[in-house]
Amino acid sequence: MVCLICRNLKRAFEIRNTEYIEARSSLYYRISRKFAARKNVDMERAKSDLEEHRRVCASAVIEPALLLLARPVSPRRARQVAA
Repeated sequence: MVCLICRNLKRAFEIRNTEYIEARSSLYYRISRKFAARKNVDMERAKSDLEEHRRVCASAVIEPALLLLARPVSPRRARQVAA
């Protein structure tokens, strides 16, 4: 990702997701699910923030297109295109 905001939001989501998974797998989860529920809300907010930014971010739109253009073409496909 080129956009610093995208990178930071993705990192925040990954951290929140990891925290949620840890909360779900902890012994404390069996006693009280409120902690895991709070972590789930934090993770969903981070995911929502990332998706919302990607809708308006120019680099999030341009980068996948550039990756498709930079993808190597197999020799068989190159012959098909040339024919």
